[in-house]
Order: sequence, then structure tokens, then C-alpha cells
Amino acid sequence: MTTARLPLFPLNAVLFPGLVLPLNVFEERYRAMMRELLKTDESEPRRFAVVAIRDGREVARTAPGMPDPTAQPEKGPAAGFGADPIQAFHRVGCVADAATIRERADGSFEVMATGTTRVKLLSVDASGPFLVAEVEELPEEQGDEAAALAEGVLRAFRSYQKRLAGARERSLTTSELPDDPSVVSYLVAAAAVLDTPAKQRLLQAPDTATRLREELTLLRAETAVLRHLPSLPAVDLTRAPTSPN
Repeated sequence: MTTARLPLFPLNAVLFPGLVLPLNVFEERYRAMMRELLKTDESEPRRFAVVAIRDGREVARTAPGMPDPTAQPEKGPAAGFGADPIQAFHRVGCVADAATIRERADGSFEVMATGTTRVKLLSVDASGPFLVAEVEELPEEQGDEAAALAEGVLRAFRSYQKRLAGARERSLTTSELPDDPSVVSYLVAAAAVLDTPAKQRLLQAPDTATRLREELTLLRAETAVLRHLPSLPAVDLTRAPTSPN
């Protein structure tokens, strides 16, 4: 397996390969990370690892708070993640490639990155100005009947979209859905309105077919629930959330 040491960006969200990740970077530990990434020539990938937070805070406290109003703010690269940061994170994440990193006048950064490959988190180093992780690349196996499952997931996803957006709303992505089973599995996982633990389970599925089977179950269940709810406002299912960092 291929291993690498990459800057680590924990989020309260799950990133999937092929999906766009906009970031608003203002904390010093993440500013330092972006300054380091800018040292890489534009012709080379500016890679960092993204993992979902299991237990902790994406943004460190910057002022005394409850229940102890005298407690001092946490500082350093592991602030908010405890004495052993790796325990605060899910162990499967995704490598992100920063296509653009723009520094603002106030020193914060506007970043646009794209997920590339899944990785397993092996260790976390908090000795520098930002977290660095040793990661192992996870291959994406197709599994049995992935192509047929992808067709079923696409049909279920179209029905889910219509229910979520409302019968009179135009579906936002139906005509743009891909054919590759792995790409379908990642797109649907990212677009479906699911909580972080559910998305994390989809990310770390052992193969594409397993992910698609779980998506089919989830989509059918969610669509059944939506049939019994009042009409909901349309949402852009393809827009990734912007991190407050």
C-alpha cells in the first residue's frame, strides 16, 4: 500500500472523491497549513488529508466559556481534539487537492479543493504548527454487480430528489448523473441529506457494490419518509458545505 505524510484538515463533514470542497480558512493553524501548501509549485498537486471529526471541535475556543468562565482558550494544532488527536477522528478520510488558494488582505484564505482518493489514517503528528497525518491509500474495488446496482441507485436517487425538492421543482442533477458505478456511489453519498455518521459509513464501505447497496436502502427509506411529510423547499443537492475554518 502507498503511504504518505500529509497536512491534516479535520471537518465536521465527510469529503468524497470527485467532490468539490470550498474552505474559508481563518484559524492560525490552518493558515499555516495553507502557507505551507503554497510553497508547492502550481504544477504539482497541493494535497492535504480531510477527515471527519468523531469527537471534538472544528474551531477551537477563542474565549473563556461554560461551564468554567475562567478556563483559558485552547491553543495549538490539536486544540479541540484532546491529548491524543487521532482518537477524535474517523479513521477513513479523503485526500483533497487544492486547485486554488487565495490569501485575503487579513491573512485568511479562500480555498477550493477537490477530493481525490480515500485514505486510512495511521497516525497524527501534532508537534508542528498544524496537524500532519500519516495515511495509507485505500483502493476502490468494484465488487459484485456494481453496474446493475448503480442503475438502481440512480433510479432511486431521481425519485428521492423529486420528493425532496417537491413535485413542481425541476431536478437539479438528474441529467448530469454519471455512468461509472464508483462515481455514482460517491456523488449520491455526498448529495443525499444524511448525517455525518451515515456518510462516513458510505465513505469507508469496503467496495463500490457495498456502498451502492447501502445507498439503495437509505434512499428508499428516506423517500418513503418524505412521502408522508409536507412539501419541503428545494435545496441544491450538489453544493458542498463551506467550512467555517
